[in-house]
Amino acid sequence: MSTLTIDAGELTAAEIIDALEDGQRVVVRLEMLGGVHEVTLRHDGTTYYCDTPTTLHKHDSADEMRTCIERMGYGRD
Repeated sequence: MSTLTIDAGELTAAEIIDALEDGQRVVVRLEMLGGVHEVTLRHDGTTYYCDTPTTLHKHDSADEMRTCIERMGYGRD
């Protein structure tokens, strides 16, 4: 699995999901609480995952993942 590292807002939610569905792991760098943090997004063919520094979120569909990406500010509008 290859890894694509981006800054938050660099790609749209659709572009991130396309990369995940192509088998890439997407690492999103974002500034939070005075520092830079990384969130790892991945897809195992069935479930989408958002692995944050504190929590692992699971999503059952691309629509759920898109909502998460948009709500958390990982992708641009």
